[in-house]
Amino acid sequence: MSTAAMDDEDGSSSSEEEEEVKKEIRKEHYSSTHKILLVGEGDFSFSLCLARAFGSARNIVATTVDTHQELAKKYSNAIENLIELQQRGCVVVCGVDATTMSHHFFLTTQRFHRIVYNFPHVGFAFPEDNGCQILLNKELVIGFFMNAKVLLKKENGEVHVTHKIGEPYDKWDLVKEAEKIGLVFCKAKPFFKNKYSGYAQKRAHGRAPDEPFNVGESKTFMFRLSG
Repeated sequence: MSTAAMDDEDGSSSSEEEEEVKKEIRKEHYSSTHKILLVGEGDFSFSLCLARAFGSARNIVATTVDTHQELAKKYSNAIENLIELQQRGCVVVCGVDATTMSHHFFLTTQRFHRIVYNFPHVGFAFPEDNGCQILLNKELVIGFFMNAKVLLKKENGEVHVTHKIGEPYDKWDLVKEAEKIGLVFCKAKPFFKNKYSGYAQKRAHGRAPDEPFNVGESKTFMFRLSG
């Protein structure tokens, strides 16, 4: 794990960080005043897009299930992006499983305003529309929701999942599964990749993990804690 300065839960911060808060910068659904957890990052290009927009990554924790060695092998730009993120103050954590992340020794001490998982997918064991494949992907998302719920700030916290819509993706039942575990659906906003300069969505699995996939028609689904 690579770390940089990160606010603790009581909101204490340095004078430099306080100055950044005063100068809020927004990028779509995200703010430089949000403490943001990014889950399942591929080559870290989405994290870096936010960091560059904000001018800093001190409010960002970026995680990946891959090890440092796996990142270097799978993605042509991952290590370069990771280094820039760290230089901008980001906490980068490798080897984080989205379905168990609330038990991670670092993350368990943190709470976040936004927890973001873009295009979750387990990889292809079966064709995309196969019932077994859909079930595997649903299990991944359910595990993520359960862990994100633990790490979310109670006030103004939101869990975001960007996901393709239409068949067979609607069968993942994101809203229904989230509500089962105590998350309330807020809204879904269309996802436009061109609004996130530099973001390069990656296949992550198979023989060509560094190749892009077609995001097609996608939305960012937003949830909050119930009650």
